[in-house]
Amino acid sequence: MNYDDRVKKQLRRIEGQVRGVLNMMEEEKHCKDVVSQLSAIRSATDKAIAYIVAVNLERCILEEKAEGNNTEKLVKEAMDLLVKSR
Repeated sequence: MNYDDRVKKQLRRIEGQVRGVLNMMEEEKHCKDVVSQLSAIRSATDKAIAYIVAVNLERCILEEKAEGNNTEKLVKEAMDLLVKSR
């Protein structure tokens, strides 16, 4: 799968957030602040996962329909990926 620049940029932002949390821990910041930032990271990661699954699913559905195949299995696999990621 070819990953576009949007998702790569999003992951670089998450990478920066993780470094920020590590710095907060080194500086012994309050746990509420650390947990708040970790929650933001989780939310951003969930969005990246959803985007990757959606783009891939769209591509796969178009390919399967072009070949005259049923796409129900693809949708189920995508849903399983999303559930598993949580």
